[in-house]
Amino acid sequence: MMERVALLLALVITSGCATRPPDNVDDVCAIFDDKNGWYDDARDAEKSWGSPIPVLMAIVHQESRFQAKAKPPRKKILGFIPGPRPSDSYGYSQALKSTWDSYKRSAGNYGADRDDFADAIDFVGWYNYQSYKRNGIPRNDAYRLYLAYHEGHGGYARGTFNSKDWLVRVARKVDQRAERYTRQLAGCRERLEDQGGWFNWF
Repeated sequence: MMERVALLLALVITSGCATRPPDNVDDVCAIFDDKNGWYDDARDAEKSWGSPIPVLMAIVHQESRFQAKAKPPRKKILGFIPGPRPSDSYGYSQALKSTWDSYKRSAGNYGADRDDFADAIDFVGWYNYQSYKRNGIPRNDAYRLYLAYHEGHGGYARGTFNSKDWLVRVARKVDQRAERYTRQLAGCRERLEDQGGWFNWF
């Protein structure tokens, strides 16, 4: 009986550590040092879809601050009563369920979960690739990729973001973060690759 209790406690603790956001979300090297396996996941998404790791990570940072079970805040009724959420977006990438389902079919990743980092970072790479194909946005252009990520491909094509000064400011922040992550990653990427050993060649 005591062994079962100990095993249950270990599973709870492990689960909590797995979903805990990184301690320092402003340093991409610290994120990858903190979260075992995340660098490999991000590198795989980069290879699959062509968006650089810093761009992918900057978008995830903006959407969820790397919180696995992030949801949009509830609207307030009468200023203080919690009301409904504005959408069903969820997880690291804050993907809508309908868009996530499209990703699963398109990418063939049918078992993907929105609160799994590997799946979420792959989703962001996939979405950026769609933005490249549909809207001609370079896959390293964090500013425009985020505008399309937020507004959808049709909204981006119509220029809906032009009337949203707040969104343009956010997209600039994403672009600045991607640049900062790029500088940081240049100083630790070789080390991260070496830590992966020969598995990184597959």
